[in-house]
Amino acid sequence: MKLIERTAYLSEMLELADTPDIKVITGVRRSGKSKLLEALAQKISERQPDANIIRINYNLTDFEDILDYRSMEAYVEERYVSGRQNYLFIDEVQMCRSFEKAINSLHAREKYSIFVTGSNAFLQSSDLATLFVGRTYEIPVYPFSFGEYLAYYPSQNIYDSLTSYISDGGMAGSYMYRTEEQRRRYIDSEVLNALVVRDIVSKYKLKNEQLLHALIDYLMDNVGNLTSIRSIADTLESNRTKADHKTIGKYVDALCKAFAFYRIRRYDIRGKRYLRSEDKYYLVDQSFRFARLGTKNMDYGRVLENIVAIELLRRGYEVYVGVLYKKEIDFVAIKQGERLYIQVANSISEERTFEREVTPLLAVRDAYPKILIARTYQPEYQYEGIRIIDAADWLCGSNPQNQ
Repeated sequence: MKLIERTAYLSEMLELADTPDIKVITGVRRSGKSKLLEALAQKISERQPDANIIRINYNLTDFEDILDYRSMEAYVEERYVSGRQNYLFIDEVQMCRSFEKAINSLHAREKYSIFVTGSNAFLQSSDLATLFVGRTYEIPVYPFSFGEYLAYYPSQNIYDSLTSYISDGGMAGSYMYRTEEQRRRYIDSEVLNALVVRDIVSKYKLKNEQLLHALIDYLMDNVGNLTSIRSIADTLESNRTKADHKTIGKYVDALCKAFAFYRIRRYDIRGKRYLRSEDKYYLVDQSFRFARLGTKNMDYGRVLENIVAIELLRRGYEVYVGVLYKKEIDFVAIKQGERLYIQVANSISEERTFEREVTPLLAVRDAYPKILIARTYQPEYQYEGIRIIDAADWLCGSNPQNQ
């Protein structure tokens, strides 16, 4: 398989390499966490030839004799080298029984810089403070961005490449397959069903796998739509899928914790408060939707909105749905005190569509940047203070101001 250097992640990991925190790499299955750990080990070896790197990869049978926390700790301690910088990399750490005991003990010895990856369902953001007594630093990893897709498939025409990326998605493991049907089968069977669903059912001991699949289909089909747990339950009930809102809430929470979906809350811009009841849900990668549902009822505007939502999260923004005077702004993105207001559309060539998209942005009276992202196929321009940016340009970050 062709490999590209995921520069942003590697730069962050190298900056953190000598900090005392337990560095935890999280993200959906097959998003490249293991490859990043391998690349990091290589980078450290090149920069510090005398570094001692201890590696455990529980995907390999080489380590099947250290599947309990005591043997794991003993294995690491036996390989410690005094007087050198010691790095500990553990891949799929959840396969070791009571792994947190070993990690906490090794961290307390203050001799190692520790990086771990784990299953999307067994090593979650919400679990880290409970699992690890020491300080943790989470490094969320996402499937390939559009910029990384361009690095994998170099192209002189990024606009055509975006069309391909919309259907191919960022799950790089699928790129090895030659036909669209093979790629779809890999995404649906090998990633979504075999890994994401299996992990969730195992972790939470869910009894109704059929309901979980129906829920996944529903959320995929309603990406970017305002959704409440009760409305999901009512819709599934009407389709003869027995479900109550309490169970639906539990299953939705499990899908979000497994990084399959991201819940985006609503934010009242004028009242500066968060709104309850209805949220929006976005897929970690749009390829799941194509693999599961095909092009049925395909709304390319919603798919592009999904891509932008994940890209904002990838760039480190807090992301909300904006509400102002009963109008909706697709995203309010906040980072380090700065704020962006963003609308997303597949096409704004028709005047009516353009007016619909810019009207909510024009209603915002503060001085924070306002952006309309669409497939314009032309350089950035301004309209009454709103930046109009082509989606491909914004996603690949060709303009430094877009970062």
